[in-house]
Amino acid sequence: MKVVVIGGTGLIGSKLVRGLGEQGHEAVAAAPSTGVDTLTGEGLAEVLEGASVVVDVSNSPSFEDQAVMDFFRASTANLLRAEAEAGVRHHVALSVVGTDRLQGSGYFRAKQAQEELIKTSGIPYSIVHATQFFEFAKGLADGVTEGDTVRLPAGRIQPMVSDDVAAAVGRAAVGAPVNGVLETGGPESFELEEFIRMGLAAQDDSRKIVTDPRATYWGAELQQDTLLPGPDADLGEVRFADWLAGQK
Repeated sequence: MKVVVIGGTGLIGSKLVRGLGEQGHEAVAAAPSTGVDTLTGEGLAEVLEGASVVVDVSNSPSFEDQAVMDFFRASTANLLRAEAEAGVRHHVALSVVGTDRLQGSGYFRAKQAQEELIKTSGIPYSIVHATQFFEFAKGLADGVTEGDTVRLPAGRIQPMVSDDVAAAVGRAAVGAPVNGVLETGGPESFELEEFIRMGLAAQDDSRKIVTDPRATYWGAELQQDTLLPGPDADLGEVRFADWLAGQK
């Protein structure tokens, strides 16, 4: 079947397009660089012609509160409207484990708004909630660095490799719509400080890492289990230490 991947040239999207193609599907990467812009609607009607499934793994170019809200509201509304006109039968979106528990963050408020648009669109859907990616350990640290100190909130995290994220989204795309949320995560959990410490040490990054009770996660307060998937989550197999060893 024809599957259009919005954000299909990015980290997850490119892996997803490749994986679906290897399964024999017509997987089409859609992004501004391929002439498809969900913010303006440019190219949407053309790329969605004949599509059975649309997978949205796009992300906002800005994480500023109002900019990210504007992006997800406009791009999702335009996409869903075009899907309805094209007769798309399944909308799949990648979101984040704990989105509904992270509403102190402007980014996660925007992701929640995106999910609400999907749920009320009338198009059968599946929303995949993934945990943090291994690849983003350094970026997460960069966002909470003051001088040479990384200040992290207390809490546990169950990160996963991007290959397993793409595989989970791919399984959702070729399956029947669940009209709900599917969770996926890594095979093991860590204290957030431990995860970041391992990631930075593997890159010989000597920043000091501390757990600070005043620190937040992208602006939101954490409980111990905020970032953890539930017991029914589909778990990947790649362990963080093994992945780090393979990066050297």
